[in-house]
Amino acid sequence: MKITILAVGKLKEKYLVQGMQEFIKRLKPYCSLEILEVSENALPEKFSTAQLQEHLEIEAQKILKLVPERAYMFLLDLHGQQLSSEALAAQIDGLTNNYSQFVFVIGGAFGVGESLRKRADYRWSFSQLTFTHQMIRLLLIEQVYRAFKISKGEKYHW
Repeated sequence: MKITILAVGKLKEKYLVQGMQEFIKRLKPYCSLEILEVSENALPEKFSTAQLQEHLEIEAQKILKLVPERAYMFLLDLHGQQLSSEALAAQIDGLTNNYSQFVFVIGGAFGVGESLRKRADYRWSFSQLTFTHQMIRLLLIEQVYRAFKISKGEKYHW
């Protein structure tokens, strides 16, 4: 199984990079993992709604070019559905007969464009809480790891 995490912007904080490296290492026995970053599109300090929508669509198009047509795409979206860790594991397990590649997309600080929402196979909200798009990467990779541990019936304690 191939897992791709596709995110807008570079991961900057050292503690987040270290956490990501730890889970990349832990995931090696379970899947092939790829992490792709697309550059953030610049916005002026003051911007209109139209400029924001254009900005989001430019980022969406960059992302869509990297999502394989036959991959199942999870979009992390504030307006998506929430899942428990067990439900995520069950969902991935249930899809593996039809999909060998899963792409998890994390938008930028201002959200995602509508074309990305339309392409998404599943729109997933982590929480009603707001997290930085940088921090959500670490939370996402940990949940992917946890899903594999649950699916294999293995214990997981941090």
